[in-house]
Amino acid sequence: MNTRPRAPEKRAPAEIPYRLPWRSVGVRAGAHRGKLEGSGGYFRDFAPLLQRPDPRRIDLRVSVRDPFEGLYVRRFEQKSAVSVYALVDVSASMGFRGETDKMRLAADLVSVIAASARRAGDAFGLIGCAEEIVPELYVPATRTRGGEAEMVETLRSYVPQGSGTQGLLKAASLIGGRRKLVLLISDFYMSHEETEAVFAALSGHDIVPIVLTDTTEIERLPRWGLMSLTDLEIGRRRLVVMRPSLREAWQRRSERRRAELRAVAARFGRAPFEVRDVIDWDGLGGHLINGSA
Repeated sequence: MNTRPRAPEKRAPAEIPYRLPWRSVGVRAGAHRGKLEGSGGYFRDFAPLLQRPDPRRIDLRVSVRDPFEGLYVRRFEQKSAVSVYALVDVSASMGFRGETDKMRLAADLVSVIAASARRAGDAFGLIGCAEEIVPELYVPATRTRGGEAEMVETLRSYVPQGSGTQGLLKAASLIGGRRKLVLLISDFYMSHEETEAVFAALSGHDIVPIVLTDTTEIERLPRWGLMSLTDLEIGRRRLVVMRPSLREAWQRRSERRRAELRAVAARFGRAPFEVRDVIDWDGLGGHLINGSA
């Protein structure tokens, strides 16, 4: 039994800020920079009045400097709304419980991001999957308010099962179309080839990988001891004699997997944000604001 005291955890905020490092082509008004011209938002440039016949936006200072005495109007880019998806891995490895509960962390993340998307005027959707997409965890992106609490509780109470990434690949095809913000929430216990395939399938979107890590699994293994371990993905139990060389080998393999994930993410999306036992909400907010894509 794990008797180590849990790390203190900050209470989840009502919402968290996020910013898109790209311009949306959506026509619905929202909170993000867009590519379309509109009546408000960020200043874009000036245009001749004959090209943009809107006398309300005539700029006299620019117009009087024109040697040909032309009239110029100010043009603005319309702020746009986007769709935000939480793509959650619910395979069996997500059921591990040590210092934390990965499914609880995932549910907390979904709850806060959903509220944030609603506040920004964006549509929000959830897809939970392992070998297949889990029907009760599939909520297409919508701007309709209500139902978030039920969605989060369904995710929180779901018992992870299955293995593989086929569900993630199928989910990628469901969220095709215009570029979206996709939060890929997983412990990323998958092969390098599987990771590549998932990111490639989502490459048309702004991917934010969020890695859920329980330090009991690898980092806090004892140097010596007799351990009974269970592979949650296949349900097989085995007895292991832990020793320093084996512990170090497992930790090196874990670090190699992290490095491979960072390399793949650098090619297809933003850098991964790692949640280690507890969610650093301030750190996550900074990551969502300052990340690049």
